Formats: sequence, structure tokens, C-alpha cells
Amino acid sequence: MEILVDTSVWVDFFNGINSPGAGCLHKMIEAEDPVCISNVILAETLQGFKNNEEFESAKIHLLHFPIYSLQSPEGYVRAAQLYRTCRKEGITIRKTIDCLIAQTALDHSLFLLHQDNDFDRIATISGLRIYRP
Repeated sequence: MEILVDTSVWVDFFNGINSPGAGCLHKMIEAEDPVCISNVILAETLQGFKNNEEFESAKIHLLHFPIYSLQSPEGYVRAAQLYRTCRKEGITIRKTIDCLIAQTALDHSLFLLHQDNDFDRIATISGLRIYRP
């Protein structure tokens, strides 16, 4: 079982914040559990670094993990449909990027470790599997 780790967890991890997600990620990395990221998570995580040295260090660290992406225009269409389905169910997802991340997890049968309530809401109307340690 591969676990896609969302930006919300990586931000706390790199900032040394002792959140449940960051603590779980730290344990998974130590245990060499199958952690992965997506191309969107890579970009979103790295854009937050102000210091060049920290950016480079994080980039090197993140690039050691498998990186998944939506492979075709159809994946992006499915992400849009996921957003539309949520809206039809009365669920407003705040960021399109969350639908892209969720669809990447769905397309590659990944579990998602996150700290963003929108993913829990997406999971209620889709097959998105949330990792709960």
C-alpha cells in the first residue's frame, strides 16, 4: 500500500511542527514505508520555501520519493468531474488543486495522508482512500 502524502503534511514536517500528520510521516520515513508524492504536491510544497538552501534541501529530499501524476487529459477531466460531483452533493472544495491530488490518488490506487478537511469531504462521495494510522 503506497501512501500519497499531501502538502498539508509536508509543510508541517519541514517546519518542524509536531502535528499528527507530520509525526506519522516521520515514523513512516524512519520505517521506510512506501511514501510517495505527486507532481502537484512537489510544486506546492517547494513554493513555500523562502530560503534557497532550505528549498534545495527539501527538493533533494522530496525527489527521493516516487512521484505520481495525472497521465492524460482524461485524468484532468475526471478531476473536474470529481469537483462537479462534490458540488452536486453540496460539498464545495476550496481549491482545484485538491481535486487534482485526490484524482491522482484515485487513478493510482494510493492512500492519502493529509491534514485538509476537503479530502475527507471528497472521500465521502468517491473512492478516495484516506490513510489513518
